[in-house]
Amino acid sequence: MKRNTVWRPGLLWIVIATLVGEAANTAGQVEERGGNREQIRIAENVLLYQRSNGGWPKNYDRDRKLTDADRKRLADEKNRGDTMFDNGATHTEVRLLAKAYHATGDERFKRAFLRGVEYMLQAQYDNGGWPQAYPNPRGYSRHITFNDGAMIGVMTVLRDMARGTPRYGFVDKDLRSRAGNAVEKGIRCILKCQIVIDGKRTAWCAQHDETTLAPSQARSYELPSLSGSESVGVVRFLMDVDRPGPEVIAAVQGAVAWFDAAKLEGIRQINREDTSQPRGYDKIVIRDPSAPPMWARFYEIGTNRPIFCSRDGIPRKTLAEISYERRTGYGWLGYYAAGLLAKDYPAWQEKWAPDRNVIE
Repeated sequence: MKRNTVWRPGLLWIVIATLVGEAANTAGQVEERGGNREQIRIAENVLLYQRSNGGWPKNYDRDRKLTDADRKRLADEKNRGDTMFDNGATHTEVRLLAKAYHATGDERFKRAFLRGVEYMLQAQYDNGGWPQAYPNPRGYSRHITFNDGAMIGVMTVLRDMARGTPRYGFVDKDLRSRAGNAVEKGIRCILKCQIVIDGKRTAWCAQHDETTLAPSQARSYELPSLSGSESVGVVRFLMDVDRPGPEVIAAVQGAVAWFDAAKLEGIRQINREDTSQPRGYDKIVIRDPSAPPMWARFYEIGTNRPIFCSRDGIPRKTLAEISYERRTGYGWLGYYAAGLLAKDYPAWQEKWAPDRNVIE
């Protein structure tokens, strides 16, 4: 039976005083190890925001200077189930705590780091994917989520742990092995999720069904599609696989060829002043033969046509056709794959696929 914890006022102030004292001691150790006091102060905040299950919520201000009232509120919120990987949540905190422990040797940072890692490992599906939120995700948060780098962010931390990079040098052999196994499962999931059209590997959707792995919808304006943004992070992760096998090489080559075919040339997106609009400007696309290639955030599967969408969920062909609110309140076009094609792929291709350059 689960026991309810009752915070007595006296006990709470003892806890707060202890935390403040520990923080002062930690700050005193930082300079001896070459650490940054401001970074450690942020890590102290991260400790307070960590939930009982080991994860963190999203979109809180890590840099905020907390009051005693803030600390009491956070103590009361410890058992909330609002933990997730969206917008960098949890995997960012785990990185910060590893860095703080490396700088200070403070065991509190290590313990919180280990709880965060266990949370990430527990959240992985049997098929290798990670949801956007855990535990008990609802709606589209159940989907395997590449959106905003959620799954790739988690896998990058675990991969660096498995490799024994200096920041994670304190992690024991057993946990490194578990992290490596989770990464291998994740890679297999990535390969299975890659969208194949007419026998050709292309890109990924921002989220895939957690059971069928099919491209899936998230918010009303985030339709099943090929992602010109999130797929860049997926490809870069695959490019960093040690001694990639034929499947990984084929996945990278297919995705890079798709990016090359999907680039949008001769256009430029600008913000044009318009004082009649709520934000004082409008976002428009103009013709510009000298502009560098751009990519759409979403492409229609099968046609490679860019998708733009208002909250009504109806796909449109151009940015101008959707509502002002969504046109200016979301990123629909960007230079997402520019560095991937110009720098990352050539270096990778020369090393791992010297006989086949798919963008020649």
